[in-house]
Amino acid sequence: MAGGDLILTVLAARITADIQAQIDALVAQFGLQVTNTRRLADAAGQSASIDCLEQRLAGAGGAVEAVRHAALVLSETLDVDIVIQDAARDQVQPRLVCFDMDSTLIKTEVIDELARRHGVGEEVAEVTERAMRGELDFQQSFRARMSKLEGLDESVLAEIAAELPLMDGLERLMVNLKRLGYRTAILSGGFTYFAEYLQARLGFDEIHANELVIENGLVTGEVSEPIVDAERKAELLEQIALREGLTLDQTIAVGDGANDLKMLAKAGMGIAFRAKPMVRAQARQAISTLGIDAVLYLIGYRQSDLIDAP
Repeated sequence: MAGGDLILTVLAARITADIQAQIDALVAQFGLQVTNTRRLADAAGQSASIDCLEQRLAGAGGAVEAVRHAALVLSETLDVDIVIQDAARDQVQPRLVCFDMDSTLIKTEVIDELARRHGVGEEVAEVTERAMRGELDFQQSFRARMSKLEGLDESVLAEIAAELPLMDGLERLMVNLKRLGYRTAILSGGFTYFAEYLQARLGFDEIHANELVIENGLVTGEVSEPIVDAERKAELLEQIALREGLTLDQTIAVGDGANDLKMLAKAGMGIAFRAKPMVRAQARQAISTLGIDAVLYLIGYRQSDLIDAP
């Protein structure tokens, strides 16, 4: 990277003159020079209401993390996404995209929905809260929540799968990733039953999630080993890349939770999507205001390179 060269990408429903002025001030604050500007998407006259501007910046030197932090703060102030990447992105062609599932590909946490249907929603929420306070690690929390699903009728799984609310922009994202030749994978701490449903509907190449143990038509409250936790997600990303003959620089990971951070750190591009503040702060890139198809612009595609979902 020559002299700390960066790519700054602005994503918004509309990039107003005020937004542009504040981004210009951010660039000036760090003494950066704009060497190139591209408009990747223009909401005017487009079926997708997305404005996207990409600028090449020179001169960041050792201030890259400071620039990234300032961009994140400004993003939250303006309610837009301002994403900082290393300009070396242009020297690598990503080929593998790995996704978390719950609250990333779908607008729900399936385990909470299962618990609600089984009449133990509040009990499961309490366990989740203990995990958030750091009293339980992911595996402990997961097993504790799973145990409360014992006796749930298998038919409920099909009902929930049929009603899964897809994340905004997901169908457009998948149509384009498949068309452009990317390999796609779901790496989820959720359940294979629902990942398989998304795979069949949207064409993911492979899925890795937790297998519910069902006996006599009832959920037992157990899952098959190994449990897909943060470490397992990162391992799977690396294993898939190795198997496909790819470097980690050629991988992208997208997730929203703390148990995605290791996967996001391992990937060449790690994107926190509509994530909690702690996850946004630790991830190198974050998208919070637009649909998940905004990932396509972070890779560098223009509106004219893309097609809409059927």
